[in-house]
Amino acid sequence: VQLQASGGGLVQAGGSLRLSCVASRSIFSFAQMGWYRQPPGKQRELVGIMTSSGSTYYVDSVKGRFTISRDSAKNTVYLQMNSLKPEDTAVYLCNAISTVSGTDWGQGTLVTVSS
Repeated sequence: VQLQASGGGLVQAGGSLRLSCVASRSIFSFAQMGWYRQPPGKQRELVGIMTSSGSTYYVDSVKGRFTISRDSAKNTVYLQMNSLKPEDTAVYLCNAISTVSGTDWGQGTLVTVSS
């Protein structure tokens, strides 16, 4: 499957951005879709996930600020990021897990939060 992430950019602290991850097939074909990020010089880390049933999970550092949603008609999963902090600066990536095809990753989109 192909995943296309977009929506990154430069934003001031306290601002908002919405990232999109468009899949090449129905997002309901995936058991789970997730957002990860890789800050400069650091390892990739989980941001949050959404299961096929619509359940979500977020890491503590973004809970209450970030929201994952989806539009099945557009095969798209979104990451709404509010109250952004400089420490949210990272390359953000989406992935999709399927019991049939395993795990696929999209390319990253850079989010830079200035103080």
